[in-house]
Amino acid sequence: MSDLLLVNGPNLNLLGSREPDVYGADRLEDIEARCTAMATSLGHSLQCFQSNAEHELIDRVQQAANDGVAFIILNPGAFTHTSIALRDALLAVQIPFIEIHLSNTFAREEFRHNSYFSDIASSCLFGFGAYGYELAVQGASQYVGQAEG
Repeated sequence: MSDLLLVNGPNLNLLGSREPDVYGADRLEDIEARCTAMATSLGHSLQCFQSNAEHELIDRVQQAANDGVAFIILNPGAFTHTSIALRDALLAVQIPFIEIHLSNTFAREEFRHNSYFSDIASSCLFGFGAYGYELAVQGASQYVGQAEG
């Protein structure tokens, strides 16, 4: 059994009401509940964390190392395109992670095409909507299973 961590960045607390044509109708609480149930069924625990504050995301990533988290699933939201500090925190803790986005950021505005995380992520998921989170949990489970075996 491994401990997994799902980290969501700014404005993702508004899922379900925020631009549903872009981000879908699922609420973050519902996505987290499905992912937690899936992680449990795969033999893992999943902690979920969301913040609109960059420093809180950094603090949670740093705490993950102390907590023995084996894998992080990260949707950095708009910090994808701006946060060198969050990138540095991920590099510092050396916990593998999947970068996930509800929308296909490469099919959107030009400024959304750049990510400070894709090149250091174990893998990336773009444009699968809420289902992408479930794919990420499955991917994280496979990754930690290979690392343990």
